[in-house]
Amino acid sequence: MLIKGKSSILSSEITDRAIFQNRRKIIKAAAGLSIASLLPSTANAEQTKKYAQVPSGPYSANVQVTSIEDATNYTNYYEFSTNKKDSTVLAQPLKTSPWVITVEGEAEKTGKFNLEDILKNNPLEERISRFRCVEAWSMVVPWIGFPLGAMLQQFKPTAKAKFVEFTTLYNPEVMVGQRGKSLDWPYVEALRIDEAMHPLAFMATGMYDEDLPKQNGAPLRLVVPWKYGFKSIKAIVKIRFSETMPATAWNKMAAGEYGFYANVNPDVPHPRWSQSRERILGASIFTPKRKTELFNGYGDQVASLYTDMDLKKYF
Repeated sequence: MLIKGKSSILSSEITDRAIFQNRRKIIKAAAGLSIASLLPSTANAEQTKKYAQVPSGPYSANVQVTSIEDATNYTNYYEFSTNKKDSTVLAQPLKTSPWVITVEGEAEKTGKFNLEDILKNNPLEERISRFRCVEAWSMVVPWIGFPLGAMLQQFKPTAKAKFVEFTTLYNPEVMVGQRGKSLDWPYVEALRIDEAMHPLAFMATGMYDEDLPKQNGAPLRLVVPWKYGFKSIKAIVKIRFSETMPATAWNKMAAGEYGFYANVNPDVPHPRWSQSRERILGASIFTPKRKTELFNGYGDQVASLYTDMDLKKYF
C-alpha cells in the first residue's frame, strides 16, 4: 500500500503563517462584498462573529481556505437538486430548529436527543480540513464543530457495535429533490466504528465562524476528510450502531462506482473519469490541476486503519 510520507501540496497553496493566524479577518474581508447581498438586513457585527472565539482544533490543517462564496454556493445536495448551485436557494425553507437526533442499535444509551443537549456535552472547535469530491474537485473549509468519536462515546456503544450508520432527514415537501428517483431516500451513510472514533472524523455545526448554512447540511453534518465528499452526510436525524455493515445510499445505487469505504485514492478511477488529479474549487480554468493524494493527504493519520486491506478491492 502506497502511503505518501510528505504532502504534495504545492508551495503556492501553503498559507503564510501570519495570514493563517489572522485567517478569520481575511476571509471576512475578502468575502464581505461578494456575500453582502445574501445577508439579512438585520445582520450585525455580533452575528458575523458568532464563533470567533472558538479555538483551533489539533487536527486543523495549515492550508489556504476556499472562499466562503465558493464553498456555500457550490454544493452536492441531491435532497434539493442535482444542480450544485440550486441548493443555495432551495434549502432555505428547511426548518433546522428544534432538531432531534434518534439513536438506535447496539448502544446502552438510545432514544431521542435534542441537538442542543448534544452540543452542551461537546465543546466546539475549529477544524480546517481538505474536502475532496468524487467529481475531481476539492476545497478547504474551516468547519466549526466537534470530534465525532466524542459524541458517539456518550451513547456508550456496546462491543457488538462494529459500524455506525447515519440517516438524513426525509421531508420531500421541503427537500424537493426527494420527490425524484435519483437515490433511494432517505440518504444513508455509514462508517466502520474505528473510522468513526478516529479523531479526524468530525461533526460540523458551523463554518467560517457562522452557523452551518442550510445548503451545506445544517444543522448537523458529518465531515470525514480522508474520504470522498459523499460520505459526509448532511442534515443528520438518526444514528444507528450495528454489528453488520449497513447498506449506504450511493453504494446501493451504483456499487461499481461508489464503494462503501470511499477512501480518496488516485489509483482507483471512477468508471467514467480519472481520480488522479483534482481542480481546486474557485481556481481559474488556467490553473493546472493538482495531483490527488492518497487519503486526501491524511495518510500519516489514517493509513493504519486499513493495514493489510486491498484498497482497490475495498474502495
